[in-house]
Amino acid sequence: MRTLVACLFWLSALQAQNFADLRPSPQQIGWQELEIGVLVHFGPNTFMDREWGDGKADPAVFDPKQLDAEQWVRAAKAAGAKYLIMVAKHHDGFCLWPSRHTDYSVKRSPWKQGKGDVVGEVEQACRKHGLQFGIYLSPWDRHDPRYADNRKYDDYYAAQMTELATRYGPLVEFWLDGAGSEGHVYDFVRYVRTMRTYQPNALLFASLDFMPYGDIRWVGNESGFAQEENWNVVDNYGILRWRPAEADTPLRHGHWFWHPNSEQRLKSLEELMEIYHKTAGRGAQLVLGIAPDNRGLLPEADAKRLEEFGGEVRRLYGKPAAVGRPADPGFVSLGRSRRVDRIVLQEDLAHGQMVRRFRVEARAGQEWKEVARGSTIGNRRILVFEPVETSALKVVIEASLGPVHLKPAAVYDGAQ
Repeated sequence: MRTLVACLFWLSALQAQNFADLRPSPQQIGWQELEIGVLVHFGPNTFMDREWGDGKADPAVFDPKQLDAEQWVRAAKAAGAKYLIMVAKHHDGFCLWPSRHTDYSVKRSPWKQGKGDVVGEVEQACRKHGLQFGIYLSPWDRHDPRYADNRKYDDYYAAQMTELATRYGPLVEFWLDGAGSEGHVYDFVRYVRTMRTYQPNALLFASLDFMPYGDIRWVGNESGFAQEENWNVVDNYGILRWRPAEADTPLRHGHWFWHPNSEQRLKSLEELMEIYHKTAGRGAQLVLGIAPDNRGLLPEADAKRLEEFGGEVRRLYGKPAAVGRPADPGFVSLGRSRRVDRIVLQEDLAHGQMVRRFRVEARAGQEWKEVARGSTIGNRRILVFEPVETSALKVVIEASLGPVHLKPAAVYDGAQ
């Protein structure tokens, strides 16, 4: 009987190996609707002016005397973030929670006399302020001697995954960074099994070449730009999977961790808006890297820039000039002639991603004039075009993989 069930499952999987047939899980749909998140880097590197730790830092250097996780979360929320991913352990191996499986952690630091838990404080702040919570646990470990032994280190890593998956409530995402390996062969099947056991609804992030079993893929760069043609379904190891892109980029150029005297590296509002339009505006997820300083506070300039960014996104896209009707979601009537300069399109991902090519036309008198065009739509597509005075716009699908299901289009006037 088990053999028959396995064969039927295998046959059904083969039948689904068509881009147009794949659908996201409810968890993936919910995650894609979050649109913006933040990734928090904090640890010994913060106190040593480093980006990459070598695993030799004395835990005594970690002593953030003013740590305020709620300040981090409030700043993220002001930026429009709906979730936060905490770097619980970076490549240096230092753990920001009191792990039972190593002494190289906050329990050997002077912070709170070794009784603190950064991960726990951040998780509680997220719950209080309505952000979903995720965790980053680096597979590469430059401190622990077990890393040289595949089996022993996999036991250690799986044990830490279990700690994090069972102590801090529901996780929206679990990050597996692909940096470093030094000859280590990771037991990804075991990692996935561990996470699915304790957090079945958490989505696993990793780059395509690092782990084939993930739910989310790295966009492929740290500039925060997704490709103009961005498909949620990817062919990986000969298997098609729904694996949407997450585009991560630091708030300060080239710095994931805080460094002194680097305020000039803070990205401008104009840069952040370009990033937003080339990530969320191309159907990918935007994750901004934020870095508390050696006080344990997000620098005031960073918090202000995040607030400015969130405010600008809300100004531009908070109130549409008009939206399409459910019966004809690609047609938007303005009622009278009005100025507009951008449109937001979305496919209903429950029906898959279908659009390959489309154009947008605006009514000019009795004629229609093309104002924008694009390739994929997916979760969200933002098109900014030269301002036009028009009473209606329509979306014309030029090519698709199958029947297209659009959500009602929304048009805006960016000058307002």
